[in-house]
Amino acid sequence: MKLGIVLSTKDGDAMAGGSYVDAIRRVETLGFDSLWFFDAISRGYLNMDPLGGACAAAALTNRIEIGTCIVQAPLRHPVELAQRILTTHLLSEGRFRFGVGAGSTEGDFNAVGVNFADRFKLLKESLASMQALWRGETVDGVNLTPWKAAVGGPPILIGSWAGSRWIPIAAEQYDGWIGSAMYTNAAALKDGVDRFKGLGGKRAIVTNIQVDLSAPSKPLVEGDKLDLCCDPEEAATRLKLLADSGFDDAILVVQDHSEANLAALRALLPL
Repeated sequence: MKLGIVLSTKDGDAMAGGSYVDAIRRVETLGFDSLWFFDAISRGYLNMDPLGGACAAAALTNRIEIGTCIVQAPLRHPVELAQRILTTHLLSEGRFRFGVGAGSTEGDFNAVGVNFADRFKLLKESLASMQALWRGETVDGVNLTPWKAAVGGPPILIGSWAGSRWIPIAAEQYDGWIGSAMYTNAAALKDGVDRFKGLGGKRAIVTNIQVDLSAPSKPLVEGDKLDLCCDPEEAATRLKLLADSGFDDAILVVQDHSEANLAALRALLPL
């Protein structure tokens, strides 16, 4: 199983731009496989724009995958979003992975004046329009005329909850599934990845794994939310549980971007 990082900006030193740049470089230097960005608006804190962050990461790194987990497509016009995705795809030289979903926080939709109840319909329409535009087709009179290197766009990973009807769609039509460990226990995550892989799905990613290696440790009890708020030994055991369940990637949400903390996290899953 591969190990990736989401650099959270809720608090801490990452609120300074320079330290955020240092953290992006550090994730690659310490041997992580991927770097990911959330999409949130009006949550009581500033979240870095996911595609702006991904473009910065593309310029600051050379090896790691860069992705979104996830972009809430219904919040944006599909033509504008399609152009931004192509830009990110080009700047990353093919390392970008487009994690996308309908969204699940109504406040984000209220902030931009989009009807929350329409989110699944809008996601379906947005994906169809963007994929057509990336192929060089004309959609409602618009043609983005993608550069040859960008035709087809990046791999698409569908984000959803573990019990979602979007899992079969992710398995049968797209390049992977992103499940969330937020509010989700290990058994539900395993059910989700079993469904996905059973339908021929390719890449299964679990994100939103909260981390605090200084937290009091206790064994994971059935029904507990899956996180790594425990000592390093127990954290390594929980990562192995995810790997044994069939996940290909685990994406950790990190508030402490120091070299010492990131190195300790990298050591949980040896290279």
